[in-house]
Amino acid sequence: MDNFIVSARKYRPSTFNSVVGQSSLTTTLKNAIKSNHLAHAYLFCGPRGVGKTTCARIFAKTINCQNLTADFEACNECESCVSFNEQRSYNIHELDAASNNGVDDIRSLTDQVRIPPQIGKYSVYIIDEVHMLSQGAFNAFLKTLEEPPAHAIFILATTEKHKIIPTILSRCQIYDLNRITVSDTVKHLQMVAEKEGVTVDANALNVVAQKSDGGMRDALSIFDQLVSFCGNNITYQGVIDNLNVLDYEYYFRLVEAFLKNDVSQSLLIFNEILNKGFDAHHFITGLSSHLRDVLVSKDPQTISLLEVGADIGERYKTQAQLCTPDFLFQALKISNDCDIDYRQSKNKRLLVELALIRLCQLTDEKKKSILADEQPAPIQKLTITAPVHTESKAAQVVVTPTVVHHQQTPTPQPPHIERPTITARPKDVVADTKPTFQRPGSISISAPINTSTEQTTHTETPVAPKVLQNLPFTHDDLIRAWQQFAETIPELGRMVSFFRSSIPQMTTDTTFEVTVSNTLQEKELKRLLADIMEFMHTKLENSSVKMSVKVMEETAVQRANTPEERYRIMAEQNPALDILKNGLQLEID
Repeated sequence: MDNFIVSARKYRPSTFNSVVGQSSLTTTLKNAIKSNHLAHAYLFCGPRGVGKTTCARIFAKTINCQNLTADFEACNECESCVSFNEQRSYNIHELDAASNNGVDDIRSLTDQVRIPPQIGKYSVYIIDEVHMLSQGAFNAFLKTLEEPPAHAIFILATTEKHKIIPTILSRCQIYDLNRITVSDTVKHLQMVAEKEGVTVDANALNVVAQKSDGGMRDALSIFDQLVSFCGNNITYQGVIDNLNVLDYEYYFRLVEAFLKNDVSQSLLIFNEILNKGFDAHHFITGLSSHLRDVLVSKDPQTISLLEVGADIGERYKTQAQLCTPDFLFQALKISNDCDIDYRQSKNKRLLVELALIRLCQLTDEKKKSILADEQPAPIQKLTITAPVHTESKAAQVVVTPTVVHHQQTPTPQPPHIERPTITARPKDVVADTKPTFQRPGSISISAPINTSTEQTTHTETPVAPKVLQNLPFTHDDLIRAWQQFAETIPELGRMVSFFRSSIPQMTTDTTFEVTVSNTLQEKELKRLLADIMEFMHTKLENSSVKMSVKVMEETAVQRANTPEERYRIMAEQNPALDILKNGLQLEID
């Protein structure tokens, strides 16, 4: 049985044209070879698995090729190319700086640089993970890197460019390699699958590409793992099961539950995800990504930002039509806030469940507001035929309510406000001020009613706005209204704890003062001043109520830095210490 070679090695690019996703770098290197403008030092940097070392090897092989092709690729037939392909070339030297990072290693390298190449024109030195070199090794390498022999070319590769000292960076041509896109990864995996005789679902390859996070080596390793698990037929479900990836279906079902205000269903879906072993933090970040993909699917101009398969893309478009932009913006904010607070939360599951409940309430609140705006104001038809009698031992008052007839008028009339009058009653008759129960279609007799026995007819008019009577209020009324306003603040608000714990103090009959401990609370109160005043005017029925804010300045704590200062502070608190010190003739040490 032949030895198995992993796909990452078997299908490693050997020419510039076979490099995936790095067209800008390969074009630049080919043009440099074409014009014979070769630098003495290059630095390839980028994330793992994007082709840094591969491009360095292709470049080293190509510049030593004796028979370049028309498009300036290595011929793979000359002695230099054959020796390189068989890994016996003495012109290309690779050094792993992760394990050879000392000064002695660099000194041996600088001694080796003096030897000219046996075949070809250049000796190429590829130093991988160059950021692992020590400070002394960098300093020892600096002079050689700046002025190497004419036949020496250095190619440095690193994933962490910021760890390389600036003096090294200034002597290199720097090339940043990009992450390989999902579409490029899928195309390359399809080519590998065809050569290996494997049937694979397009959506499955899309999941593999997203899981690899822009690294081709990781994508090919996952592909080999899936072939071992699924055989020659890789399905979407097989990929989901093997890689333990959250299926798109969960997130589509969750958004449908949000739109239906189905809190129970969203919590059950989350519980199902946890039972399958997924982390809640991974779930909330995936939900944010899903909401982002739904948002970009609403506009044809941003649909190109969606990196999924064709079938999944259609589902995103369909769900995007059901969601309003306002819902998606607020949902993204809630999920993002949950992601930020996740690490600090003690009860992480409750934090995520609260976020799901808030997401379900987004559309519920909107529907309520829409229904409230569209519903016409109710028209009450009140008719009373029997007079109402109020008897007392001292006097008897006969009250006859007015009869209201509704008439259609061509133009709206201004509000008609009539002061009701009541016939005089004896002093010993006490009016009942408690509210009485009203049946639908009846009139309460606790309110003042016109006592005229003649029937009057009024035209239906709009309800007049409530006029505040500037009634007096007590300190208890003020505290009660303040606490009621605190209940209107959302639970996650920054000032909710302050409103619930603070007690306003009345300075005059219509002015109260609130004390804060810092300037941040003062700014928040001033930001909410308009809402607070509107609420207080309504609750206290007084339009002249005003609020002032007082910042409590913190007193500086006296600190003792020397023994003398510490003794002085202690003596001020306890004068007997001076008597003890003088009596025993003690000294401060």
